[in-house]
Amino acid sequence: MEEKVKALIEEIKPFLAQDGGDIEFIRLEDNYVYIKLTGACRNCMFQDDTVAFGIEALFKDRIPEIEGVINVDL
Repeated sequence: MEEKVKALIEEIKPFLAQDGGDIEFIRLEDNYVYIKLTGACRNCMFQDDTVAFGIEALFKDRIPEIEGVINVDL
């Protein structure tokens, strides 16, 4: 499943890059995907919406086993 997650992250990257942002895969644990938004996305006031309504929704649609997506700030 981790390979599916990483492949989907690669699909998301160009969309975030259009606004100067990026996404990094941190880990997959207990069916939760841990990511880190970087670039312009890191300080964007809409990052929670991007994660919940964009990234997490896409993951749950494409990989039903995923329980959620957690944005971490390392």
